[in-house]
Amino acid sequence: MPRLPRRARPMLEAVRSRETSARPPKAGPGVRMSRVAIVGSCISRDLWRFRGGLVAKTAPDELPPMLYVSRTSIPSLFATPLAGFRPAARPPAALRPQPHRALVADLRKTALAELVAFRPTHLIFDFIDERFDLLSVGQSLITDSWELEASGYRRQPAFRGARSIPRLSAACDRLWLEAAAELAAFIRATPLARAKLILHSARWAERRRTAQGREARVAGVEILPGQAADIGQHNALLARYEAAFAQLMPPMARVEATAQRLADDEHLWGLSPFHYVPAYYGEIWRQLADLGLQPALAA
Repeated sequence: MPRLPRRARPMLEAVRSRETSARPPKAGPGVRMSRVAIVGSCISRDLWRFRGGLVAKTAPDELPPMLYVSRTSIPSLFATPLAGFRPAARPPAALRPQPHRALVADLRKTALAELVAFRPTHLIFDFIDERFDLLSVGQSLITDSWELEASGYRRQPAFRGARSIPRLSAACDRLWLEAAAELAAFIRATPLARAKLILHSARWAERRRTAQGREARVAGVEILPGQAADIGQHNALLARYEAAFAQLMPPMARVEATAQRLADDEHLWGLSPFHYVPAYYGEIWRQLADLGLQPALAA
């Protein structure tokens, strides 16, 4: 039996108390539902919105039960909860409920326990959110996301002395590789080992489709306002992350749509190197269906 990483053991103490509330609703007779967990970004979550290449008006009962872990980094998942942090009772004005829940989970380090309690049948990883710098605060590591900056939480005393660890630094690379090894051991030692593991391989698009249907270069990319980013450097980082992850993890399926990796000026969430044209989502959805992931699967 694989040994559970030492830092991860306290995170599982809440699993039993959450299992009942986290367990997805039972399917009808003769139907086995997929239970999908995503540790990643909107490129995976939006597959259900843009299914078939169009914005889908999908009824809730046509979706699989889903757990979405976002705006985090693998090192941040395994870090100590931020001492003294106090979340607001309601999301700050700049944040919607789901991004606020993701932010609070990153600060309180609850995502791993929720993931185990959810008992997914399919667990999808993508690394597009692995673009933000990390913050070292006391004994904790935090993802320095836009949501954190917009929340106003950085003004809390809990963040005093926060030190930035740049994403493209050797220090961040070392932290990420150590945490990826912990995640692999964590999965092997928990019920997550029974899930179908899927790597959604992605890159920042270098070309975009304009509103007039022409192609043009993606330029002026920022991670946070005023923080410029180099697409080539981040794509090289993603390639290194994915290669290391594949070596460390149990066997995983892989989905990717290199030929359709084109940014879309008309994307629902606006232009970004990882807001792709509809054909991208349609192709990834097709590959996931080939792997057996459906809203409902015949028993």
